[in-house]
Amino acid sequence: MNDARTLIQAGCTADIVAHCIVVSQLALSLAERATVALDRELVQQGGLFHDIGRSRTNGIEHALAGVEIAKKLGFSEQLIHIIERHIGAGITEAEAVKLGLPQKDYIPLTPEEKIVSYADNLINGVRKMPFPEALDRFIIILGPDHEGVELFLKQHHEIQSWMK
Repeated sequence: MNDARTLIQAGCTADIVAHCIVVSQLALSLAERATVALDRELVQQGGLFHDIGRSRTNGIEHALAGVEIAKKLGFSEQLIHIIERHIGAGITEAEAVKLGLPQKDYIPLTPEEKIVSYADNLINGVRKMPFPEALDRFIIILGPDHEGVELFLKQHHEIQSWMK
């Protein structure tokens, strides 16, 4: 249950598997530099499985599909929360309704959730982007006044404050 074979068995494409491996590596690298208490193995697993729902859909609802798959596979609640809350830099309840998701917050809460979400935002396919490029990408996709841009900025500043 704890390697890329699980992603393949779930139906993820080679591109998705490669992306998940790179996100997992970056997330673990960030976790190793963090000064806050966190579970590094959970971060590594969260990075690896955050996009398991892309085996069913590439839409925003891939997080919900991932939760369903993760529950069937017996993943821990903490890992399921990472999968559910990794989209964007988090999605507020109001934005979730606009996007057609169930009405609830999808904001990363724990350090592990925040690091996986952040790492995912810094990886485009398998290429790591510097934060300014990732931020520009957010602005282009969402628009400069979208709340997701501010959430990403807040996430960046918080995680940078944890780095040694």
